[in-house]
Amino acid sequence: MDILKLYKARKRIGSVVSFFLLVLLVPYSAEAHAEGEAMDKIADVISWVALIVGPVIGIVVFLLVHILPEKIAEKKNHPQAHAIKILCLLSLVFGGLLWPLAWLWAYSKPVFYKMAYGTDKGEYHEPTFKDFKGEAAAEKNIAVEQKPVDQKTS
Repeated sequence: MDILKLYKARKRIGSVVSFFLLVLLVPYSAEAHAEGEAMDKIADVISWVALIVGPVIGIVVFLLVHILPEKIAEKKNHPQAHAIKILCLLSLVFGGLLWPLAWLWAYSKPVFYKMAYGTDKGEYHEPTFKDFKGEAAAEKNIAVEQKPVDQKTS
């Protein structure tokens, strides 16, 4: 069994080394075929992509990373998930300085919360469209049930 593992590891190492050698050697053998205006056009396209796509991707990644503590708190049913959400929003305002605190808070257990409330789990639920739709349907049913019945008196 150990011989098989050694063989597979050696095979993987060999393929990784050959890949890196290929990557290192390819640029030296390639020649540029674009000249003049074609090279300018390629440079223009690359610059526009770098100016537009790069910042958009950077902003999206920044926002996704900053909502991670909120998602973790929601998944773990953290009783202080709403406060962690607010800290994540404040972290966006302060340029990410509070984000590590939100991350640590999302992974920590609340101190004395279980003693005070009997559990260390909270109910964190963001309202969704289905919830609003269900509430509207429930209100209609209540309104129909409470509708006064006209009784004719003779």
